[in-house]
Amino acid sequence: MKRSRKKAASELFAALYPRLAGWCGRLVDDETAHEIASEAFTRLWARWTTVEEPRGFLYITAANLVRDHWRKVQRERRAMREATTEAAVRPDTGQADPSVRLLVQSLPERLRVPILLHYYADMPIREVAALTGRKEGTVKADLHAARELLRLHLRRSLDHTV
Repeated sequence: MKRSRKKAASELFAALYPRLAGWCGRLVDDETAHEIASEAFTRLWARWTTVEEPRGFLYITAANLVRDHWRKVQRERRAMREATTEAAVRPDTGQADPSVRLLVQSLPERLRVPILLHYYADMPIREVAALTGRKEGTVKADLHAARELLRLHLRRSLDHTV
């Protein structure tokens, strides 16, 4: 960046960051608000020479990041609810352990990796397929199989505790 661009960028950051982080803070917790505001500025810097309206770009980007955060939280809550109510692992000791971590760890690797990438790393199926070298349909089938296996383990566990 040229000196004048650096100065303009620095002035923009000083002027807008507190307001942007404050705006985000009304939508998410403080730590996440600062992460989102920082990420919005990072994305702005990557496109600095092509963005005509930096303030608008920042707020639209932050709004999209907040929405993505809400979706991720909702997916995590849904996955946790499903895992804790529909799945369980029966360790060799014969005792049921509804710990989500243990449930996921108990899955075969071909099922565990897609679950971790999709639900916990928040990757779309397309990315999971690319990372694992599988077709999207295969990843969807593996995710379904993993959920069914977790559901089965929990049912067994609940039957033994009731």
